[in-house]
Parts: sequence; C-alpha cells; structure tokens
Amino acid sequence: MAMVQRRILRRTVEEAKAKLNFNRNRTLFPCSSFSTVTSSSSAAAAASGGAPRQLPVFDYQPKPYNGPSADEILEKRKKFLGPSLFYYYQKPLNIVEGKMQYLFDESGRRYLDAIAGVVTVSCGHCHPDVLNAIMEQSKLLQHATTIYLHHAIADFAEALASKMPGNLKVVYFVNSGSEANELAMLMARLYTGNLGMISLRNAYHGGSSNTIGLTALNTWKYPIPEGEIHHVVNPDPFRGVFGSDATRYAKDVQDHIDYGTSGKVAGFIAETIQGAGGAVELAPGYLKQVYDIVHKAGGVCIADEVQTGFGRTGSHYWGFETQGVIPDIVTMAKGIGNGLPLGAVVTTPEIANVMAQKIQFNTFGGNPVCSAGGLAVLRVLDKEKRQAHCADVGSHLIGRLRSLQDRHDIIGDVRGRGLMVGVELVTDRKEKTPAKAETAILFEKMRELGVLLGKGGLHGNVFRIKPPMCFTKDDADFLVDALDYAISKL
Repeated sequence: MAMVQRRILRRTVEEAKAKLNFNRNRTLFPCSSFSTVTSSSSAAAAASGGAPRQLPVFDYQPKPYNGPSADEILEKRKKFLGPSLFYYYQKPLNIVEGKMQYLFDESGRRYLDAIAGVVTVSCGHCHPDVLNAIMEQSKLLQHATTIYLHHAIADFAEALASKMPGNLKVVYFVNSGSEANELAMLMARLYTGNLGMISLRNAYHGGSSNTIGLTALNTWKYPIPEGEIHHVVNPDPFRGVFGSDATRYAKDVQDHIDYGTSGKVAGFIAETIQGAGGAVELAPGYLKQVYDIVHKAGGVCIADEVQTGFGRTGSHYWGFETQGVIPDIVTMAKGIGNGLPLGAVVTTPEIANVMAQKIQFNTFGGNPVCSAGGLAVLRVLDKEKRQAHCADVGSHLIGRLRSLQDRHDIIGDVRGRGLMVGVELVTDRKEKTPAKAETAILFEKMRELGVLLGKGGLHGNVFRIKPPMCFTKDDADFLVDALDYAISKL
C-alpha cells in the first residue's frame, strides 16, 4: 500500500512539473481552448474577438532562476545608476535568459523578441557558434591591444572588407555605433579640410557629445553646442513635404550648401532606413543625387549601417546598396557583434591615410574576444543564409501587416524591408495625427500577449519590428495575429 501511495505521489509531482514546464514555454491569449490553429484561421479568429492560442513551438527549457526579483533590481538601479536610464513597460521586465528569437523572464515565461536588443542580436540570442568562438578565445587571451600582433583582428578585418564594394578596404574597430560615427566625422573633416556636416532631420547617429549634433530628434538631444552641422529636410515618403520626390529633397541639400555654408562641406551622413526615427526608408533615388551634390561641394559621403547592415534588409547586404550608391565611409555596430560591444568604420585607403598624421588608438577596439565573435557572426550569417531568410520572412510579415492595415484605420503606414519594419499608428489617416496614447496602450497589450516590440519616431507612435534574423514565418504570424487581437480590443 505504501509503495502504491509513493508511486501515485511521484506521478502527481511529475505531472505537476510537466504542466509547469508547458505553461512556462507558452503564451496564452484570453480564450478557453488550448487547440492549435493555422495562421489563416487565427487571423479570422482574432478579427472576431478570438485569438491564436500560443507562441510557436520551441524546443528549449530555460534554467531555473534564483536571482533577485524585478522589484529588487529596479530599486538598486534607481539607487546606483543614472536617472537618465529608462525602461520599457509600466512594470519593467526582468529578462534573465535568451535563446535565438526568444527571451525568458524571471518566472520562465517566454516572449517573442521583435526588437532584438534594439536591433543588435543578428544571429539569435546565445547562438552556439558565436558563443563557442567567444569562449574559446577567452580561454586563450582576452585582451592585449593592437600594440601587439594577434590574428583575430586581422582575420576579422579581412572578412569584413570582403563584404564591402568598391575600394572600401580599410577597417577601424571601435566599441559602439556612436564611436564609429564620431570617427567617421573626424575622418571627413580631416580629409576634406572642411568643417560643415550635413545630416537628415529625424536621424539618429548617437548620443556622444559630437554625434548628438548629427542626431536630429529633440527627444535625444541636450542643449549643448553642436557646431557646423546642418539638418536637411527628411526624404520621408509618408510624412515628407515632397512625398517620394527624391529630386525635390535633393534640391534642399543643394540649397543648404549654397545658402548656409561657404559652398564647401566636410560630409553628409544618412541611415538608409532610419532606426530610432521610426523605420523610415528614404525616397528612392535620393542618395544617388545627394552623393553627387556633396562630392561637388568637396565633401565625403557616410553611410550609417548600424541598423541596416549585414543582410537585415533582405534585398541587399548593406542598406546603401538599395539606393545604388557606394559611400566613402561606412559605419556599423549592433548586429556586427550579436550583442558584443563592437563597432567598425570602413573607408578607402586615401581617406584612411589622413588618420596617420597623429596617433589614432582605441584600447578595446578589435580586442581578440570581440574580433573572434564578430568573425563568427559573419560566418553564421553566411552559413545560415540569413539575408535570403530576411527577404523571405520579411516579405511575408509586411504582406500580413498590410492586410491588417486594410482592416484597422489606426495603422497609417507599414514600411521597411526584410526584417527592418515599421508600423506607424495614427488617429486620423488623412491628417496623419500620431496615435500616441493608443500606441502606449497597444505596446503594453502586446507585452501581455507575449510579444516584445520596439517604439520609435519623434512621437513614439511607430512600432519597430526588427527581430533576430532567425525570426520565422510562424513568429511573424503570431506577432500579426497578436497585434490584430490587441487593436480589436482598443
């Protein structure tokens, strides 16, 4: 009898554990049935008030978390970290583990990561190939700087240069996108002998004391001297004053040079798809015209690929290629390291030579661990054909979002390429009035449903969908169905 009771007890415990693990790895919407539905039927269900039942199946079990709670961490952050730090959600998440396109909180709940550490996780959270490269190098040598030779930085530079068109063959390694854009601006000014820089309104190029001048969103700027920086009209096909007319936007650049400078400039910098500005893709043909104008004014052209690089747009490896141009300088960070503090500037030998006038040194730039990890990222993206994957999944995602736009007037615009997508919400489609309050509500609701989005645009009314590049069509369907459900409940 005792043996039977022990067996029953053991079976009860095992069943309870199994149920706990099942619940940890699924996200239920408010509905009574646990049955799985197809993407087409789930869309219909969402429209009628139902919803898809759970996140796509994912064969991974997070480790038990025994660390401090979210409340304890938040209290410590407020006490010891700067008050400028912000966090998402009214009740901030304590994210303790990540695997590929998913994140797990302290309770073991799984979320679909649709913002990828602010467009940083390219291969996927904790990708085994990248982790292995980092750990193996860490066992041998973590740091020595470029005053000594080490093959990792040279191998990485060679691999990165092989991805660049034209004569973009000289690589400088730094630690972030802001640092990369600082260095690019310094190169432009030294090489041309001019000071004036031109960037786009709605642009984000960093938060350091110099790149904050290139940035043109007041929410990111402090009232400090910016010096010789001109912000031209943004060639935004949705909100721009000239629609998609690249020629009229380019004329504004010429006017700025003619009326606002000596006639000579140091350089022009632009993202091909603006990130923090709300996934705004530039008017077709714009960069080709502007590059010609800037070159005639003695300047160099800089492409900020911090968010658009490494195949994320799907159609091309680099964002600038979508505009049919080759820049003089390219900056990159974020996805280059899949989460490592890594950035790079790539330029021509002619421009690079100007930096040899003085000592140019970066203590941590190109350290062995980051170089090994960065090289592993390039290899993973090639091996797993992530550019083609982004094109395929991104096309599916954008198509489904545009179908959603047909049904919900609050969706004013769906834009982007590959897995760099923006959904702009408005209260009036004709006036394009930003739906700020509604976006905030939907942002919280999507988190409740298991989807972590980003926000962008000056008014915070654009959902930024820029997930790890292993994001699947099933993930895309889950995201769109969740958004459909959330909007229907507004």
